[in-house]
Amino acid sequence: MAKVLMKGNEAIGEAAIRAGCIHFFGYPITPQSEVPEYLSRRLPEVGGLYLQAESEVAASNMIYGAAGVGVRVLTTSSSPGVSLMAEGLSYIAACELPCVLVNIMRAGPGLGGILPAQGDYLQATKGTAHGDFNLIVLAPSSVQEAVDLMLVAFELAEKYRNPVILIGDGMIGQMMEPVEFPEVKVGKPLGPTDYALTGCKGRERRIVNSLYLDAQKLNDHNEKLKAKFELITENEQRWEYYNTEEPFDVLLTGFGMMARICKTAVDVLKGEGINIGLFRPITAKPFPYKPLRELIDRSKRVLCVEMNMGQMLLDVQFAAEGTVPIDFYGKAGGIIPSVEDVVEQLRAAIAKAGGSRSGK
Repeated sequence: MAKVLMKGNEAIGEAAIRAGCIHFFGYPITPQSEVPEYLSRRLPEVGGLYLQAESEVAASNMIYGAAGVGVRVLTTSSSPGVSLMAEGLSYIAACELPCVLVNIMRAGPGLGGILPAQGDYLQATKGTAHGDFNLIVLAPSSVQEAVDLMLVAFELAEKYRNPVILIGDGMIGQMMEPVEFPEVKVGKPLGPTDYALTGCKGRERRIVNSLYLDAQKLNDHNEKLKAKFELITENEQRWEYYNTEEPFDVLLTGFGMMARICKTAVDVLKGEGINIGLFRPITAKPFPYKPLRELIDRSKRVLCVEMNMGQMLLDVQFAAEGTVPIDFYGKAGGIIPSVEDVVEQLRAAIAKAGGSRSGK
């Protein structure tokens, strides 16, 4: 397959089409506005539907309706826009409907700024909205991986009838990289959709509902959602090990684009004969605690690097269970830690660990 040079936001939009999604409802907000802009041109070419909602609140209810009638549907936004979609996402999850949301994160809190950040990790993985429900959260580290994970996102959404969110910072959305797209049929129909509201047509009535006034019935529904996410956790964890074959004393952790910067830092130190292991979660939820713990058990110290004030850090601490010291280095507001910054922090961590067995 030939590669094409594309901006990340546009590649994400095209990937959704290649995944068979030709329905989009959303609202422009920097730094993800190129996704709806691209789809407003592209979807009419494939017989799709593009509709710019009057707000993110409206968009979340539009995807609720589209998912309810059994079509593949996408919305995209950025940070404060996703906050406005929170109530709708809770309804969609409660109704067990499949949909995909992309959050190209910007700096916050509040309106913050339009520069890249990773401040929405906790929003996506821990506190998206009210009630007991879980999203599946995917965190790509390149434009190509964002394309690949878009296809995975729709598959997982439909397999488990659950909303899926892909989180990428503004760098992924705005940078240009060569990508390959799979030859997937555009407008591919969903699998069995015995939940979809299509009109009775001689069959039993179907109801899409998230309101349960009977306490026991609501409890039972919550138990069902919990059991579903336990199944997702068992089957759908994804992660990457980097430079972990040889002994190392310090383990580096990061997600998304920050993990990509961390890889370069690992390579710099490896060139000096110092071995650093790197762990990157690809599914931020379900978080791969066990694979991370296996690496933690081989290390003397952990350094977690993020473009926030310490959000994935909580999952790293949970995996470690207090067995090793954990250092954190983070920048927010749109400041991106450089390779040199990470190398400096790693040198400090190595010194605290008592030196490196593999290094000079």
